[in-house]
Amino acid sequence: MVDGMESVAGLNQEFSRVILTLSNVLIPPDKLSPTPSMSDGLDNETEIDLRILGCEFIQTSGILLKLPQVAMATGQVLFQRFYYSKSFVKHNVEVLAMACVNLASKIEEAPRRIRDVINVFHHVKQVKCGKTIKPLILDQDYTNLKNQVIKAERRVLKELGFCVHVQHPHKIIVMYLQVLESHHNRSLVQAACLGG
Repeated sequence: MVDGMESVAGLNQEFSRVILTLSNVLIPPDKLSPTPSMSDGLDNETEIDLRILGCEFIQTSGILLKLPQVAMATGQVLFQRFYYSKSFVKHNVEVLAMACVNLASKIEEAPRRIRDVINVFHHVKQVKCGKTIKPLILDQDYTNLKNQVIKAERRVLKELGFCVHVQHPHKIIVMYLQVLESHHNRSLVQAACLGG
């Protein structure tokens, strides 16, 4: 690397202080353990549970918002990446999951209103807790939550250095199916594209 620039296949690209190369798309081993949450005293099992909970929130809300699967997967990747840089102890899982859904819907060109995202999360939380379903009241608490989601979205963008492109494996899987001459099997291709 020379003066903040790196050569990638003969192409030098500088994006402020963010260097984009194939070597830095994965999380480096030194960031995997200890994570910021572990450094703040959170045990590994609880951290894994919070990661799963956040991804379940994103998946369930994405389905209710009728987002494409790729948007939900992008939201989950952003969520995971963020928490390898910041601690669960210091950043609210639910608010950050909402921010990731909102951001991912924009990235994948299927934008949803923040109000819709908040309403869906409110509904999912009520169902998960077994409470009677009541509509969200648009009061000062709602306004505060909306502002928290907007700030969390900005925090995700800043923490990830605005590098929010996610390369999903689904397209590669379809290519392999074509090589294996299995691309005519409709259910197999659909399972590959939907990630399940």
